[in-house]
Amino acid sequence: MILDQFGREFTATKKPERREIATVSIRDRWSQYPSDNLTPVRLAAILKEADQGDVYRQMELFEEMEEKDTHLSAELLKRKNGVNCLDFDVIPYEERAKTSAYRKKKKVENDKVTDFCRDVIFSMPSFEESLFDLLDAIGKGFACSWIKWEIDSGKAVISELKWIHQKRLTFANSLTPKLMTDDNPMGEDIGPFAAVFHRHKARSGYDTRAGMIRVCAWMYLFKNYAIKDWVAFAEVFGMPLRLGKFDPGAGKEDKDALIAAIQSLGSDAAGIISKSTEIEFVEAVKGSSTENIYKSLSDFANTEMSKAVIGSTLTTDVGERGSYAAAKTHNDVRLDLVKSDCWSLANTIRNQILRPLVGYNFGWETPVPWFKFCLEEPEDLKALMEVYKGASEIGQPIAAEHVSERFGIALPEKGQTILTPSVGSTAMKYSRRNSGALSLVKAKTDNGTVFDDQQMELEDLADRALTAGGGLRLDAPVKRLIASCNSLEEVRDKIFGLYGDMAVEDLTGLLKEALVTAALKGLAEKTWK
Repeated sequence: MILDQFGREFTATKKPERREIATVSIRDRWSQYPSDNLTPVRLAAILKEADQGDVYRQMELFEEMEEKDTHLSAELLKRKNGVNCLDFDVIPYEERAKTSAYRKKKKVENDKVTDFCRDVIFSMPSFEESLFDLLDAIGKGFACSWIKWEIDSGKAVISELKWIHQKRLTFANSLTPKLMTDDNPMGEDIGPFAAVFHRHKARSGYDTRAGMIRVCAWMYLFKNYAIKDWVAFAEVFGMPLRLGKFDPGAGKEDKDALIAAIQSLGSDAAGIISKSTEIEFVEAVKGSSTENIYKSLSDFANTEMSKAVIGSTLTTDVGERGSYAAAKTHNDVRLDLVKSDCWSLANTIRNQILRPLVGYNFGWETPVPWFKFCLEEPEDLKALMEVYKGASEIGQPIAAEHVSERFGIALPEKGQTILTPSVGSTAMKYSRRNSGALSLVKAKTDNGTVFDDQQMELEDLADRALTAGGGLRLDAPVKRLIASCNSLEEVRDKIFGLYGDMAVEDLTGLLKEALVTAALKGLAEKTWK
């Protein structure tokens, strides 16, 4: 039994449905702006309509919330860009198959299927923008794009993904979405694999109640109240209260004239009144806690929305609310959300795009390749270096190529200058001669002394070490060190690491013995061939 993108039983066919009902309508640009004069009663009514399957006003409200609330818009954009900025690829099915026998048997066939799917995906114009459209499900609960199928050289391919505004979908009298069209305003069924319907599974429940913006709707409302009152307060903040007084026997004309004079004083600072009336200026009270109550309420709403959308607050406001270490901990939580978003979208792409591509062209029993986002977690290189140092100290061999790959440091090429740790106060540089000997480049100490004599001596020792022999005796630790090395450079580096605080003269002798011993082991030929 084959199921389509909505879990409905699907009769396998060889060709996709090419009839397009999700045509772009200019009416999609119109909006009723339900956020105008939004009150708790109106918000509750909009949410209840969505619970019954009519998401039209809810989706318009969500769209306005993203446009009007800069903080909410920025947090949602973080979630979307956390996925959309990643590279992606289509990988063969056998890479995640359970048995090597299956992988070996199906490799050639699956490579062909994978290459075909990869070509279709990467040939599709603006596929990255289509991914961004589908990621709109994070805020609104779901997102939908129409699949434009075409037949090219006998193959069913996808030429384009067209975004469908969420307000054009309805769940009235149905658990699966229907598309409202001019011919059928009550909603028309979407055919099998005719559209990609991406659900954001933030929590269990219906798609109409799953979006992050719905969670933030009440905070958005309360924040709007705070900002509205804050702006009104800021308009008169610091200005004295203009209080007019009139005699008990004053008539309506006198009262109207007094009001007009008071109002004109606010803008023109001038006016005329009767001698029988009086205007008093009452200075505003400075330093009152009222000045900060609006900001506090607005900040609280922002904090709650950040918790809902990105799972933390410190990645947004590090300077005000915590240290860098705390922000890094919160950022780890956000990384978990990015992983979840990647898995969710990759699963949708595989089941609703790659699956019909494979089914229509290679048969519905053919294994479907995997869609994968290239998400790499940031690694603590300092801690990793400590692990390598500990492994080296207990004699665990470590390949230079492995270390180079993990740290992103290229291996040195022939003729390049090799940097080594400083010895005492002497900063030394080593390079490789064309003849194969180690050459000590002139290096100055802190006081400016140049070790020309030692340079010549070490160069001579290095040259003679390539052919020299003898029965020199070394202590057990140095022998074990040499036995674990694969090159003269490694011998030299380890000796400098173990005896970094030794006098240069003593280190010269020890280096001579190490070089001779390495040559006797045949490491010189292996290194300098």
